[in-house]
Amino acid sequence: MLSKPKSSFVKSLQIKKYRQAEQCFLVEGSKSVAEVLQSDFEVIMLVGRPAFLAEMDRYASAPRERYDVNEATLASLGSFQTNTTGLAVVRMKPNSSPARQAPLVLALDDIRDPGNLGTIIRTADWYGVRTIVASENTADVYNPKVITATMGSFTRVQVYYTALPDYLRQHDATVYGTFLTGTNVHQVNWISPAIIVMGNEAHGISDEVKSRVQQPITIPRVGKAESLNAAIATAIVLDNYARSQK
Repeated sequence: MLSKPKSSFVKSLQIKKYRQAEQCFLVEGSKSVAEVLQSDFEVIMLVGRPAFLAEMDRYASAPRERYDVNEATLASLGSFQTNTTGLAVVRMKPNSSPARQAPLVLALDDIRDPGNLGTIIRTADWYGVRTIVASENTADVYNPKVITATMGSFTRVQVYYTALPDYLRQHDATVYGTFLTGTNVHQVNWISPAIIVMGNEAHGISDEVKSRVQQPITIPRVGKAESLNAAIATAIVLDNYARSQK
């Protein structure tokens, strides 16, 4: 039976300050929990319906601490109202610098919307990008909305938070940045190692980060829309980069 203190602990992980204090976060839904159980994250607790708990027993990393709850209790514990299966409490990883310079790093300059960040992580995973460097004001990767939007891709893409201008200054890579004007993304001559900077949803790339960009690039506009969603813009840029490498 899930005690009141345990229930309060799980619920508290919806809030950033409690996630940071406990160094834990929530993963909701069978598919995402199965993904995290097959990763190098440490799962410390499972909560869910009997069928969900039995299904997770397939994985050697499934923890012994588990609680069978009804659907109403499950819905009250997480942020995913349609979750009728289960959730996991998972230990955070340290915010550590990537071990080495990858051929391509995606840099996020104050991406604030959790849904955008989650979709960007999922898109990066699709295109084989394993490292995302994020400014300190970018949305929290452990926000439940981010985790849900990644559809499990957070287990394969490292997100490292740091002062972005300092990171760009310290690394020997060609820095590309997305702007309304610049080299047409279909015609860019990509030089590896590369860092691609995506800017804030409303304000674009900040002036301090802009000063570190060596090659401004742009997605050519055909219609009359004022801007593109940040996650969609990221997908377009990564697709052009990927096609250039073939």
